[in-house]
Amino acid sequence: MPEPRTYLLADIARHINGEQLGDGNPEIRGIATLRHAGPHDLSFLTNSRYRPELAATRAAAVLLANEDRDATSRARILCSDPYLAYAQVVALLHPAPVPEPGTHPSAVVDPEAIIGSGTQLGAFCHVGKGVVIGRNVIVAPGCIIHANVHIGDQSLLHGNVTIYAGVRIGHRAIIHAGAVLGSDGFGMAREGEGWRKIPQIGGVLIGDDVEIGANTTIDRGALDDTIIEDGVKLDNQIQIAHNVHIGAHSAFAGCVGVAGSARIGRRCTIGGGSVVLGHLEIADDVHIGAAAVVTKSIREPGQYAGLYPLQDKAVWARNAALLRNLDKLERRVRQLEAGATGAGKGKSC
Repeated sequence: MPEPRTYLLADIARHINGEQLGDGNPEIRGIATLRHAGPHDLSFLTNSRYRPELAATRAAAVLLANEDRDATSRARILCSDPYLAYAQVVALLHPAPVPEPGTHPSAVVDPEAIIGSGTQLGAFCHVGKGVVIGRNVIVAPGCIIHANVHIGDQSLLHGNVTIYAGVRIGHRAIIHAGAVLGSDGFGMAREGEGWRKIPQIGGVLIGDDVEIGANTTIDRGALDDTIIEDGVKLDNQIQIAHNVHIGAHSAFAGCVGVAGSARIGRRCTIGGGSVVLGHLEIADDVHIGAAAVVTKSIREPGQYAGLYPLQDKAVWARNAALLRNLDKLERRVRQLEAGATGAGKGKSC
């Protein structure tokens, strides 16, 4: 990680359209939490549980919500969304890497590949026939790019990314180490006691401004394409199966699994460890909590949760035993209700 740049607090306030208050105009060299900030750091308060740390922080200045303008007398920047401002400041102090144009001598590039100006190809990369890589792209060491792949301008591929044939990636993609795009979907047909592989002849289409986490896998379609629309953010170790369609600006946390042909709307979020079963449809603006199992389509936007709350082990065991016998309990209740109804009918006035 390169050394962060240094900015005056006033320059940062202008950059994020914030209001600067307090004495002085300190130099800011880094950003840190309230607890660990030093005298040249900018800190931030985005959660009320950390408010007690505001008084004790050593930060040179803090980012605060507009309604917290009087929470401290130290130098501060007021803004409508401190967490968004924090993201903007981190990007300002730690800008994205700039390509060092050129191809490492150990890289293997097919003569029919087209490499845009300003693009950097790292050591031991392989670029196949018919590949088109845009301008100012960074391809880190060890990446394998198979034939006829298209990669948009200003994209960043971290080390050991593998992109199978025919995958198309939009502009400004960030693909982290070990990700695999375009591997075969899991298509098998029963044949006697075994299985016959169904060739997966669809592709993968990735929109602009998509980020794909480390060791995440996105399968190619069986016939149609697997589609990831603009602005989607996928965390590490996610599995996206064949023919899945993910709408623009959705975000999935780590270890989510989406089975084949599921269709997920725009601006959806899915918590870590959740599973979406195949062929389901999820509407726009649906937010699913961690460790949920989605077994049916969700037609309306809103918040959905499927994780049973954590409990003491003994309490959990008793509840699990009750759940196992719930069908027996239901039958007994139905029998009692039937008996009560029959007894009522037999009464005379």
